[in-house]
Amino acid sequence: MSPVPQPQRYPRPRPPQAPRRGGAPRRPARRPRWGVRLATALSVAVLGSGAIGHAVMTGLDTGISRVDPFKDMKNRPQAGHGVNFLIVGTDGREKIAKEDRREYRLGGTSCNCTDTIMLVHVSADRERASVISLPRDTYAELPAHTDALTGKPHSPHPVKLNAAYSEGGPNLTVRTVENMTRVKIDHYLEVDFTGFMRTVDAMGGVEICTAKPLKDRYSGLDLPPGTHRLTGGQALQYVRARHLDGAADLARMQRQQRFVAALISQATRSGMLLNPVKFKQVSSELLGSVRADPGFGSQEMLDLGQAMRDFTPASSEFASVPILAQSPPVRLLGSVVRWDEPRAARLFQALRDDKPLAPAKPRRKDTAVPVDVAPQQIRVHVENGTRIDGLGGRVDRALRATGFATDQAPTGGSARNVTRTVVSYDPRWDRSAKTLATALSGAVTRAVPGLGPVLRVTAGTDYRRVTPVRAEDPYQGEFGVVTGDQVACRTT
Repeated sequence: MSPVPQPQRYPRPRPPQAPRRGGAPRRPARRPRWGVRLATALSVAVLGSGAIGHAVMTGLDTGISRVDPFKDMKNRPQAGHGVNFLIVGTDGREKIAKEDRREYRLGGTSCNCTDTIMLVHVSADRERASVISLPRDTYAELPAHTDALTGKPHSPHPVKLNAAYSEGGPNLTVRTVENMTRVKIDHYLEVDFTGFMRTVDAMGGVEICTAKPLKDRYSGLDLPPGTHRLTGGQALQYVRARHLDGAADLARMQRQQRFVAALISQATRSGMLLNPVKFKQVSSELLGSVRADPGFGSQEMLDLGQAMRDFTPASSEFASVPILAQSPPVRLLGSVVRWDEPRAARLFQALRDDKPLAPAKPRRKDTAVPVDVAPQQIRVHVENGTRIDGLGGRVDRALRATGFATDQAPTGGSARNVTRTVVSYDPRWDRSAKTLATALSGAVTRAVPGLGPVLRVTAGTDYRRVTPVRAEDPYQGEFGVVTGDQVACRTT
């Protein structure tokens, strides 16, 4: 076993605008979520290289650790359909001092696993980058492989997606993602959170805006409404927080997308990309914690950056793989996330065809009622509380057509005759319940502690129709796509 590097507290600039950390009691640390770190890394490297040039890029290759994720794979995609990166984040923390781990509630040991995997597609014309989040708990089928740690051969078997890295490292992770998405991977990038924190600090922090308080006692995040410039550690708390509201992982992924958009915005307008000294400092911090395939280095970064020299936050688009509202537990795996296969297939087909994910034209002006939570974020199960045949199915289809994530499996319909439609909800999801009740005009709400994230609608005889609703947020289209300029802080 190789010796563990001696932890050191690295200097982290703390801008005066940085918010004070809250005094929340310490709780057991949760594993961080890492998709944003690598998306950040890619964005900085790609955007910066074209502006700086060969002279500054010289020598940066020596800081990149190499790994061959394509060993024994016929993995050369056809030319002309863009470039695909698999962005993987691990929870390595050996180089972080104990004081920093305590301050940012990182825990003590790593698990040799991935918490977030992101697929990044750069279009063939270099005018667009599409970033797709792949949930770590996705139900996946591993192909036959040899265990990376024990050398034991394994036949194909089901796992959660993040287990592919634990069992077979980068090679098995790439194979599994390719099997699930049918998208060929050109390049592989992997980084731990050390690089994330150091990169953010080297940039002088990143500006984040929030319209409501963000407080998570597990990660230690504590931000009042307003604009904040986060240091590396505070940014880490922001992207890994998942106990702020009932949306949990979905909301966390959206915060990660906002962070990447904010970092791209800062990189393109701060002058950093035109400052060789500053750019090399940021790149060195980043590349010191990166593992990449042998085919990706400073020359590839430079070529790609030069082709994308007009890239702006509006050029990036973010989405998550469409998932089913409910997935039954799997034996030996527990709770899993299952993709909505027809919609996921259309998403990945768009990547293969090098097409944008965001709607091509602005949405038509509509009369939808503004609500606090987007219906796409709300999981719903419908019950027919009446003797009216097919009423549950009608309500389910109407809610789904309005954007709600129904499970398409209504129940009930014979033994009772409920008059008023009822929305039952866990108190932790009260904002989602208000949105659903608005769509079901006249419905009453009923708090049911412990019900969980899936809201339940009991359709009554008073049901007439579903009122269209829309949230005041930028996520749109079939895949809930948002572009970087829509979620970055606005400048005046």
